[in-house]
Amino acid sequence: MPKLSLDDIISGVNEIPALPHVVVTVMQMTEDPNSTVQDINNALNKDQAMTARVLRLANSAFYGFARRIGSVTEAVVFLGFKTIRGIVLAAAVSDIMNRKLDGYALEKGELWKHSQACAIAARTIARRAKYSNIDLAFTVGLLHDIGKLILNQTLKEAYIEVVEKVENEDKTFLQAEDEVLGFNHAIVGGKIVEKWKLPNQLVEAILYHHEPDLAPNDKALVAIVHIADVLCVSLGIGIGIDGMLYQLHSDCLSILGLNEEDFDEIASELTDLYADL
Repeated sequence: MPKLSLDDIISGVNEIPALPHVVVTVMQMTEDPNSTVQDINNALNKDQAMTARVLRLANSAFYGFARRIGSVTEAVVFLGFKTIRGIVLAAAVSDIMNRKLDGYALEKGELWKHSQACAIAARTIARRAKYSNIDLAFTVGLLHDIGKLILNQTLKEAYIEVVEKVENEDKTFLQAEDEVLGFNHAIVGGKIVEKWKLPNQLVEAILYHHEPDLAPNDKALVAIVHIADVLCVSLGIGIGIDGMLYQLHSDCLSILGLNEEDFDEIASELTDLYADL
């Protein structure tokens, strides 16, 4: 099968819609120290569908908030600007990430479930490692596999070849994607979040989440999302055909000042959480 060209990838990325204007506005507001709760409330309330999604997610068991949230104002006051930014972004991508992905053998809703679980795991690991930006870790966990949406159709036609390379040639799934398709889902994911003008830290973490040793800058953030992804795969959450083929890069723990005991405790905490969900 011929490799995809960069133009093919860009064309595929263009099939992913731009972030809704209200989302971009709210994300800018949450970065602006002069913004008020009322500013965010007014912006979100211009899009009732987005408001409904935000409130549904804010009250979802996946996010683990202790009280019922009934309005945007209450959500912003109770959760804070940084957390509401992550929830607004999650609300924006929930529809496109809820699709069935035949190319990765993911049923409808499985990628979205895995992405939410990975976001929660990343937040948990970041807090444990005392990483400076817990909400950024949450966002990377949420978006780390978004490149699969673009490669899905092509992979559906070639996944047998990809899997055979993994099984017979001792290659990782990412290496097999590169060889068969010309690109891998991490590279394409980076293209998508670049299109959305999200922070470079986030682009890097998505790009290297399977190859954390190659990350040039924020190695801690990349390590967080890598460990979160491996944990969710080990728990069987939205793994598809490639899930069990990923292995933990052990140096990620030391980068974060964690050890195997920390890893086991985090895994136990997340197992209990997901069991409750």
